[in-house]
Amino acid sequence: MSNPGQFLVVVLVGVATGILSGMFGVGGAIISTPAIRALGATPLQAVGSTLPSVIPSSISGTIRYAREGLIRWDVFRWTAACGVAAAVGGALLTDVIPGNGHPLMLATAALLAFTSFRLARPQRAPATITDPDYHPGTVVAAPAARTQAWRCATVGVAAGTLSGLLGIGGGLFMVPAFTSWLRMPLKSAVGTSLACVGVLAVPSMVTHALLGHIDWSYAIPLSIGVIPGAQIGAHLAIRATERALRVAVATVLGLIAIVYFTGELLALVH
Repeated sequence: MSNPGQFLVVVLVGVATGILSGMFGVGGAIISTPAIRALGATPLQAVGSTLPSVIPSSISGTIRYAREGLIRWDVFRWTAACGVAAAVGGALLTDVIPGNGHPLMLATAALLAFTSFRLARPQRAPATITDPDYHPGTVVAAPAARTQAWRCATVGVAAGTLSGLLGIGGGLFMVPAFTSWLRMPLKSAVGTSLACVGVLAVPSMVTHALLGHIDWSYAIPLSIGVIPGAQIGAHLAIRATERALRVAVATVLGLIAIVYFTGELLALVH
């Protein structure tokens, strides 16, 4: 990773990573991790080296979502605060789990597939009231968001563990958890998740750096590319319809899950 051509390739990977991060609130490492694996990083380097780029990507995209009023700061505070310690624990587990990092990549693929499935499921249409006291076809209001502190804290602990263990910022868990369990609108879930992943990435990054898992020749160009990419991704997501965004998220994550799973199975076979 020393010649200018390779540096430029990683910067472009960073741009793509930032776009995905800004659109879907998932940290973007689901692109950068397999990409730098293909460029020669070891599995553990692929996990650790993506984390420094999560922070500028998160900041860049969060600014855009905050301008639109799409971040639930109450959810952010509890989720991020409770996820920090869990992120350190997840990072420490990477040296304990056997398999030289390959099981972590397979776990990432499984998580991606689950997230894709949950988001692709057709959303239940609003119920209609049949009571004769109401006009026919009157629509019942959507259930209120369930943003109690204990729910946000639970999501934060799970997301923090995944952030440290898989180097993906935890957004792959937070987005479906926010939409399904906390009943948040998708765009608000994406923006709030993006704000959280930047905080969760800090302890994960420090821990992986101390463990020697970060190759800065990958991390620096990734960090350069994600800043404009996250702005582009956030702009596209905010302008999209809820249905279009949901289909896009599910499709992209499903395709990446297939790539992850196939690549790591081939690596194990050989």
